[in-house]
Amino acid sequence: MIKRMEVFCLIGLVLLIMGCEKKERLYIYNWTYYTPESVIEKFEKEFNARVIYDEFASNEDMYAKLKSGGSGYDIVFPSADYVSIMIAQNMLEKIDKSLIPNLVNVDPVVLQYAQYDPNMEYSVPYYFGAAGIIVNTARVPEFEQSWSIFAREDLRGRMTMLDDMREVMGDALAYLGYSVNTDITSQIIEARDLINYSWKPNLVKFDADAFGKGFANGEFWVVQGYPEVVFEEIAENPRMMANTVFFIPREGGPAYIDSMCILKGARNIELAHKFIDFIHRPEIYAEFADEFGFPATANVPARQFKQGDSWYSAEDLNNVEIKFDLGAALDLYNDAWFNSIRVGGE
Repeated sequence: MIKRMEVFCLIGLVLLIMGCEKKERLYIYNWTYYTPESVIEKFEKEFNARVIYDEFASNEDMYAKLKSGGSGYDIVFPSADYVSIMIAQNMLEKIDKSLIPNLVNVDPVVLQYAQYDPNMEYSVPYYFGAAGIIVNTARVPEFEQSWSIFAREDLRGRMTMLDDMREVMGDALAYLGYSVNTDITSQIIEARDLINYSWKPNLVKFDADAFGKGFANGEFWVVQGYPEVVFEEIAENPRMMANTVFFIPREGGPAYIDSMCILKGARNIELAHKFIDFIHRPEIYAEFADEFGFPATANVPARQFKQGDSWYSAEDLNNVEIKFDLGAALDLYNDAWFNSIRVGGE
């Protein structure tokens, strides 16, 4: 009797293992705090798949990892400027639109911003948004909604900005009244000096990884970053939630279109198309937007399914500017950022 039970258990274990092995695997490389676990679980259940989800904190980190041999991913979520670079370097598979019927839900206005790939040949918009500034109003009750907050010496040692060249340089350029995509050397130098001599001395560090946790534990009072990161960290602290505000400064700044792209040589191309199509189902996209307090910027019918409030509105994006591939001017930014701003500090 015992031996028979052991045999049945062994057979059951083998069948369970075989069932697991039949699940297709989809390897995703995405930003931190950017796809709800509930959405991943629904996709896995519906398509009998397993999603392996890795995260990155900046486009530069993502790109460097892929270029240094960090392959094996099926879908990656680069911003507009890096989509351009990756298309030019033949790093992306062409999108088979016949496999993504929900492309009809993508907002045509967002595609007008997507000059790098307006017909979705290699990329499908995931989200159109912008970083901004998050303030603990219990600690900083009075402030202007301006990038100039980082020049406040009274907040020295309590502020961070992103460790992201295009974001921080773009903030300075916008504050000075210039394009975030300028290729004029004098303007880039002026932005570099503003950061170096006015903003950087007041910062704890440049941080794209832990600013949310630092804000939540009270170490930082003012951070430049993405609202979803901070509000995720403080979600279970009602007092801090009530004392936290997010705004996009009046001067505008860099905006992003993060897109879903299938990497060249992906092993699960068909499943990758299914995932992109799944994301753009209106009810799924609304779930994504509600989870992170986003307006449903990239999917029109999803706006009818949204239930929660958003940390900012689509109208708040009227004064921002999409970051595009800088081409040869990228060297000017790299020189300003890596050889001056990032030298000698965090």
